[in-house]
Amino acid sequence: MRLAAHGISVDLPRGWEGTIARERDSIAGLDLRARGRALPEAAAAAVEQSRVFPVAHLATFPLPAARNDFGANAVERMGKADVFVSLLEYDPIEADSPLFEHRGLPRRLDPRRFSARQLQRTLPGQAGFQLFFNEGGRAFCLYVVLGDADDAHRLVRRVEAVLAKLRIEMRR
Repeated sequence: MRLAAHGISVDLPRGWEGTIARERDSIAGLDLRARGRALPEAAAAAVEQSRVFPVAHLATFPLPAARNDFGANAVERMGKADVFVSLLEYDPIEADSPLFEHRGLPRRLDPRRFSARQLQRTLPGQAGFQLFFNEGGRAFCLYVVLGDADDAHRLVRRVEAVLAKLRIEMRR
């Protein structure tokens, strides 16, 4: 399956699915509002920013329609053999900032860099990896979740196969 939108494209292998969209529902924001609490100002700004720039979600399992940028409400559904990839774009003005100093989408990942400490939400057995980088004058975060930390070497190879086919166009 080929996905292409907002200057991001990828050819997904059989068994993968994904989306590339600017509009994302923020589960965290919806949950807080549902409980009658107001979002903190910084969180509200983050939710609004996530609606402006594209987010790509790629996974080896069915993605729920409602999920946040980092996969909340999706990663809970992962099996041990599954992976979840989120590619989040940030304001292009950030591309030259120290946070995004790494140049280019990484195509090779070191399985030893995956850990439960890098997960947005810690779930038993899972491991994550996060890297901020710039490419083509654009600022991104690559966030990856593995369903089984003990099988990181094999699961990371599945992620790398998709990263090899992911393309980011230069900012216009």
